Amino acid sequence: MPRAHKIAVIGRKSGTISGISDVLSFDENEIVLDTDMGLLTIRGKELHINRLSLELGEADMEGKVDSLVYSERGHRKKQEGSLLKRMFR
Repeated sequence: MPRAHKIAVIGRKSGTISGISDVLSFDENEIVLDTDMGLLTIRGKELHINRLSLELGEADMEGKVDSLVYSERGHRKKQEGSLLKRMFR
């Protein structure tokens, strides 16, 4: 059952996101999330994920947010598996 997808950004400096299925990639300039509404790319500066719970489908982030862009699933290939799975190989 899909979770409610919500985004709350406060002053372009922090935010919460729900409805996350997976974290595909992240660095200080870009975070790519698989959400119930498609792929969400967050671009900015000094981006950090402070809290991540894939069981709840939620994340808290901080940093300067410049853009939030959605694209359809399948646009980006997930050949290597999720980011977390690759980190713990």
